[in-house]
Amino acid sequence: SSVIVIWQSLDRNMTIANSTDFMVENAVCDFPSTPEEERRIVSELTTESEDNLKEGNLYFVISKRWYTRWEKYVEQPTTNGCESPRPGPIENSDIIENTTSSDDPQLRRLLVEGEHYVLVPQQVWNRLAEWYSGGPPIPRKLICQGFYSRSFSVEVYPLCLLLTDARDDSITAIRLGKQASIKELYEKVCAMTEVSQEKMCSFPHIDMYEQAHIWDYFGKRKGQLLDPSSNKSLEESSLHMDQDILLEVDGSSSSHIAMSSAGNELALVPLEPSRSLVTIAGGPTLSNGHSTTSKFSLFPRITSEDDGCDSLSILGKGERGGLAGLSNLGNTCFMNSALQCLAHTPPIIEYFLQDYSEDINRDNPLGMCGELAIAFGELLKKLWSSGRNAVAPRSFKTKLARFAPQFSGYNQHDSQELLAFLLDGLHEDLNKVKRKPYIELKDSDSRPDEEVAEELWNYHKARNDSVIVNVCQGQYKSTLICPVCGKISITFDPFMYLSLPLPSTLTRQITVTLFYCDGSHLPMPYTVTVPKYGSCRDLITALGTACCLTNDESLLLAEIYDHKVFRYFENPLESLNLIKDDEHIVAYRMKQMQKGSGKAKLEILHGGQERAVLESVRGRDVKLFGTPFVTYVNTERLSGPDIDAVISGFLSPLHRVQASSKIHNGVENGHLPNADTVEASGSITSPDTEIEDACDRELSFRIFLTDERGLDFKPLKSDSSLKPGIVTRVLVEWNEGEHENYDSSYLNDLPEVHKTSFSAKKTRQEAISLFSCLEAFLAEEPLGPDDMWFCPGCKEHRQANKKLDLWKLPDILVFHLKRFTYSRYLKNKIETFVDFPINDLDLSKYVKNKNGQSYLYELYAVSNHYGGLGGGHYTAYAKLIDDNKWHHFDDSHVSSVNESEIKNSAAYVLFYRRVGSKIESQTAEVSMADMD
Repeated sequence: SSVIVIWQSLDRNMTIANSTDFMVENAVCDFPSTPEEERRIVSELTTESEDNLKEGNLYFVISKRWYTRWEKYVEQPTTNGCESPRPGPIENSDIIENTTSSDDPQLRRLLVEGEHYVLVPQQVWNRLAEWYSGGPPIPRKLICQGFYSRSFSVEVYPLCLLLTDARDDSITAIRLGKQASIKELYEKVCAMTEVSQEKMCSFPHIDMYEQAHIWDYFGKRKGQLLDPSSNKSLEESSLHMDQDILLEVDGSSSSHIAMSSAGNELALVPLEPSRSLVTIAGGPTLSNGHSTTSKFSLFPRITSEDDGCDSLSILGKGERGGLAGLSNLGNTCFMNSALQCLAHTPPIIEYFLQDYSEDINRDNPLGMCGELAIAFGELLKKLWSSGRNAVAPRSFKTKLARFAPQFSGYNQHDSQELLAFLLDGLHEDLNKVKRKPYIELKDSDSRPDEEVAEELWNYHKARNDSVIVNVCQGQYKSTLICPVCGKISITFDPFMYLSLPLPSTLTRQITVTLFYCDGSHLPMPYTVTVPKYGSCRDLITALGTACCLTNDESLLLAEIYDHKVFRYFENPLESLNLIKDDEHIVAYRMKQMQKGSGKAKLEILHGGQERAVLESVRGRDVKLFGTPFVTYVNTERLSGPDIDAVISGFLSPLHRVQASSKIHNGVENGHLPNADTVEASGSITSPDTEIEDACDRELSFRIFLTDERGLDFKPLKSDSSLKPGIVTRVLVEWNEGEHENYDSSYLNDLPEVHKTSFSAKKTRQEAISLFSCLEAFLAEEPLGPDDMWFCPGCKEHRQANKKLDLWKLPDILVFHLKRFTYSRYLKNKIETFVDFPINDLDLSKYVKNKNGQSYLYELYAVSNHYGGLGGGHYTAYAKLIDDNKWHHFDDSHVSSVNESEIKNSAAYVLFYRRVGSKIESQTAEVSMADMD
């Protein structure tokens, strides 16, 4: 997984006394003898570092641009010489700010690991700097974080604090790691401002002219006084990226804003939820389901820091709650979007604006000691009590980073992933079940689905009972069918939200050259149309249809590069994004082997030039050409005649009519040594003798076993027998005579996957409906190879077919539209417009449990994502239920919006509430009370 991207500034006096410790400038270095040796050294140093991880280890940031050039150099084959040159000095200028000095380089903001930079251990950096020099060095520390499970990550960006010196109003950037203590902050400030630490005082004194203080100065307002003796970390103190802090020395505060009337109370993080009931002027309340609207609505003081508004809030007549924005603390728009959607979920508001302290479960090992629920509840109180003043969710962000380190730092994250963690965490913190009973599940024993589903739901509720379960969790039916014995397994599982795939209407054309293993046809290119974001299964299906593939035949897809097989596409679920337009893809059509028989690949390479293959071994300059033949063979036994038959089958359609030819094998067996060994040993037959023997036998083709890299050759005799491995490779040597007998042009010049035309019009994605997404989610499909099911009938893991059905739907139904697709090499966002109902979403026909409950829903909130991966932005739409009006929440900015604007291609997470449920009844009561 990718490391968390935060920056750790280092004391250069402690860690880097001189940059020449890490590089050699203007000196001659002894490079490793080969690129392969250089790669081996770096690989071993990396492995050694990973085996000895400990907090405080140094890693270095290197430009991805330079590192890619180095990778190309060390990963190139050694047989054809150095095609990729050795890179020049390490060059990090493209990832650092131009305004920074080489002694203290600052990384550009918003860089992404793996895309803009890589991280290497100190030992690797030392070796690279010794070989290449350059730089500048950018060291970062390894930190350990997490609440229950501790994990290592590298801080890449600094926690940058802007220090205002009240003596002259100057502003200085202070960079420290988020785990640095307040005490360390004071030490660094003293060193930079030449203030004696003896003047630092943790609390204001009557004689302000003899003391110095550092204040939390968020939003240019004095808040928490920071204690110089505290070992509390900067992160725990809710200090965030680019935040202001204030230094006062000898009464220099006279020209600055006075401290908030709440004093130090602003810094206190509540350990108990507020027990006061909150009434929202003009909005739902939500103590007992009725609104008590009066001229003024007075809210209790919230003893939590940094809410961005006065701790005592008064909403005047006509002012509404729920219209406060959330300040962006540095790429926290993903968090703000998810929070606004939850903050406008009626049963969530109702619950958290009341006294929920008795539900806090501090002893749940799966929870967060109740701290997450308390921080979330306090944040909701601020949002519903601050009118239109923006709230800075610093305390909540601090708690989130503590319990979910994956969301710490200031990188962009996924609002749905945060939502999933938050709902689950709130449930565990509020679970009323203090001791979960052990329940042994019964077998369904062909009982009615209704009985089994109700039984499993009761089991679930016996262990999980919270407001989150009550309003957000549903149940679906999962059916697995064994493809071998037909065993059917039915389970009923709870869900918190539904992640729906987006069926793509965008297509792309892919050209594949088809080779017939039986020699029935010449190689033939086929151009087929497949879903743009489809899988290899889609390509094989389209290709099979185009070439009239029979039921007893199969296709093997492969990419050809440099006249060799570069990779196979054997996983049917592998994304077509891996196939680029300029690549060359082939498919080998063959009969399916009988079940139970082992199979191995046989690769047949083509080589030939003026000198014979064995002579070329000395110079390692065997020249390959054409497209390899590939087929499957039985793993039990493979003989020379078997290989003859395979090659004859492939070559038969290439045979020129006017000539005839025979295929034979080489005459010598045994591994061929390199040239030096041949000359030094008189006991081994010389290559010249082998070639003469071959000519005497009038062989048309000679066949050699070779290794993966084509460095070793072993002649294969006609009567030889071998045990094939996973892949067996042979080389067929062509000379001028063979080229006269066979038309090898069909093996050359493979067409590219797609030839882009400048005049081609860009295809547009057609709109799809939410219902088509739901149907794709519920469709039957085989499990992936990595997700096999253990069949109780066969007693083996099987690739079963899985079918989902909706069984019980919650009052709050959340749909996650899977816009982001990930593969090993690529990430992609699907920009498809999904047409979703705002009112009257009827799911009746999709729910199998017909219990008379309403399955009609209406939309009340949407989490939106704009832009691409890494550089996108999240916002939210939410509807105030009592006045039926929509608003747009873009961080701290809130504006009204027409309902017609809600539907767009940015919609990412959809929030629906059941119509006709208890929630709607309570809202109706609120509206009636307002009218009275």
